[in-house]
Parts: sequence; C-alpha cells; structure tokens
Amino acid sequence: MISKKELVDTSANISIDQQCNILNLCRASYYYGGKTDFNDKEKAAMDLIEDIYEDCPFYGGLRIYEELKESEIKVGRDRVRKYMKILGLKAIYPEPKTTIANKEHKKYPYLLKDLDIYRPNQVWATDITYLKITGGYVYFTAIIDWYSRKILAYRFSNTLDVKFCEDALNEAISLYGKPEIFNTDQGSQYTSKSFINILKNNDIKISMDSVGRWADNIIIERFWRTLKYENFYLFKYENFRALKLGISNYLKFYNERRKHSSLGYKTPSDIYGTLKKQIAA
Repeated sequence: MISKKELVDTSANISIDQQCNILNLCRASYYYGGKTDFNDKEKAAMDLIEDIYEDCPFYGGLRIYEELKESEIKVGRDRVRKYMKILGLKAIYPEPKTTIANKEHKKYPYLLKDLDIYRPNQVWATDITYLKITGGYVYFTAIIDWYSRKILAYRFSNTLDVKFCEDALNEAISLYGKPEIFNTDQGSQYTSKSFINILKNNDIKISMDSVGRWADNIIIERFWRTLKYENFYLFKYENFRALKLGISNYLKFYNERRKHSSLGYKTPSDIYGTLKKQIAA
C-alpha cells in the first residue's frame, strides 16, 4: 500500500482527493493507516459525511448525524464521530483575531441575507487569515467571487495594514471589472477611509458582516479551510518565500483544475468564464 508520505510527495499542486482518484484509492485510506478494507456502506457513509462537511465545515458530529438522518444512509452518532476521526474532520471555528475594529469608522449593513446569488461579479467577498511559518506569521488576504468560488486576487503581508488589502482589491477590479456588492467583516482595514473610497469610487455597494457573525462570510471561510487542509498543513512552509511560492501554485490549481462538487464538478474558472460569456451575450 502507498504510504501517506508517498502520496503527498507525488505533487505539490494536486489535492488529496485528486491524488486518491489518480491512484484509485479510497479517500479514507489516506487519513487512516489502520483498517483499509472498508466495505461499500462504510465508504458511502464517509463520502457523504465529507460532502456535508465541505458544505458546512462548522458542523460537528451531532449536526452531521442529524443531516444523515435525512439520507438513505443510516449511521449512528458514535459511528459518525469515528468516521470523522478517520477522515481527519473537525468543526472549524474562528481563528485568533485578524479582525480588529475601529470604533470611529463607519460600519455598513449586511446585504446578503436571503439574497439570491446567481451570477459572477454579483458579490465578491474578502477576509484576512494568518499562516504560521518558522519564526512568525504571514497575513494573507484573498478576494473571492461568491458565485463561482474563483479567487480573483490575493496578497501576502507581514503586518495587518490596509495597503495589502487595497492592492488585492485594485488588482481584482483591474482584471475582472467590478462586483455589484462587496462583502467584508468590520475590521479596521475594510472600514478605513481609503479602502471604502475604492468601493465608492467604483459604485460598489458595501456589505459588512454583523458583529460576531463570521458565518456571514461563509464562502471565504470555506476557502480558508480548503487552502489550509489541501496545501498549507501538508507542506509546513518554513519561510516567507517558500510560503508565497507554494500558496501561489496552489491557487492556480484551485482556480483552474480543482473540481468542486458544489459547482457540478466544474472548476471556479469554468463557472466564472462560462457564465460571464452567457451574461455578455
């Protein structure tokens, strides 16, 4: 049997799912070094658990168990927890603060509640996450098209300033036009006068998450989880240069080659480009 190390080392640009498919391996066998002769029912249950988790990464075992009740696959609560452990799945929660509000800055209402998001460039979203390397942290921001999941622009920084956020926004607009709505949290970078002016000057509606409601920006939160599980946690970058190169390569793969179940197993670039052409026509 191919070991986890041998599997991971095959390519820095291919996700675990892709590698398992290429090698005709059950996804669970990557995460679990013991029992590998899972029967069809066990495989089906684990695949469904993983699908539910991808849609709702903030779900723990109990909520996934409740979701499974509505499917044809019947699995007890203890077995759900066991399968999640085998698959290495844990509910994700907000990380240490990258959102630092400025009380003097104006805050804007959340515009996405009950909104039907049905096309590219209708809603973009952004956030900041931190990536730990040897000796410190690197802050990373990305702008995502909500509908297609395509990453439009990104930047790295060793400080939580506003400039790297503005640079990413300006690049996204220059490359892809502008969205109807731009959603952020209430961090001081996004409420700053200079950042807000970029949005206003481009006639972009401003939407901000409610206080404490990180799930309001769930699309970018899901992307953070995907980025970290499929790349960052695997390669443990030791310095800024290696991190920047590795993450940049992964994002090319994510946009152009990674097929998403939520997109009908098409890539973000497929969905973004195809629908943009249809709308233009």
